[in-house]
Amino acid sequence: MAAELASQPDLWERAAGLAEAAALPAHGARIAVVGCGTSWFMAQSYACLRESGGFGETDAYAASEAFTDRGYDAVVALSRSGTTTEVLDLLDRVAGRIATVGVIGDPSSPMVDGVDRPVVLDFADERSVVQTRFATTALALLRASLGENLEPAVSDARAVLAQDLDPRLLAAEQYTFLGQGWSVGLAHEAALKMREASQSWTESYPSMEYRHGPIAIAAPGRVTWQFGTSPDGLAAQVAATGAHFETGTLDPMAELVRVQRVALARARAGGLDPDAPRSLTRSVVLDA
Repeated sequence: MAAELASQPDLWERAAGLAEAAALPAHGARIAVVGCGTSWFMAQSYACLRESGGFGETDAYAASEAFTDRGYDAVVALSRSGTTTEVLDLLDRVAGRIATVGVIGDPSSPMVDGVDRPVVLDFADERSVVQTRFATTALALLRASLGENLEPAVSDARAVLAQDLDPRLLAAEQYTFLGQGWSVGLAHEAALKMREASQSWTESYPSMEYRHGPIAIAAPGRVTWQFGTSPDGLAAQVAATGAHFETGTLDPMAELVRVQRVALARARAGGLDPDAPRSLTRSVVLDA
């Protein structure tokens, strides 16, 4: 995990260079983006960026819960392993009816032949069960395909890797991650990374929803971590609870790298192996 998360800035640059040639849906196409776990959260971020950028209606689904009979021009499936049961089942259901694109880490997986247009990011594949670089590299490719300049994100991520970690972020007993717009998906992914790698108690919400109940968990020794600009008044409300309010001022993907580093440090401090977390495998393959 340590080596893989540290490689992200270089891989984002490489992915950005491939975006123009990648066989992603055209401007104006109506699409669904699907994945499971981490890939679902990346799908949420991409869907928000694509639709808010005027590139076409874009919905994100967990693969097991996707509505595909809604007139989509294409389905984009994200999967590091290319073997996730729910994703492969969905692709089988829409085969021959809806164009499919797969963003995949493993070039030998069945998903490569199971989609109409595979986009293989084998250079970002991983050995650790806990995903870091494949997810963010896939999102870097997708962001670049929408015309974004990834240089600021790359620069921010390199700065994150060189920084010392705040002891308050390492020692907290509970974490809540917040985001707005496309960073909501990354907030959900931050919470998942902390749970997977270090068995930490985490939650995640859209920022404006936090005051509708979840703020009740804020207390001294706990962290509320905002990805991007905070809603007016929220920092003061969290401070009043005694919790630490962390404002993420960097590109949200770089902020996620910072969370990954905290998760790794907490795992090590707790004697855990983040490459082989409890009850998890690299891919969820369900019995027939």
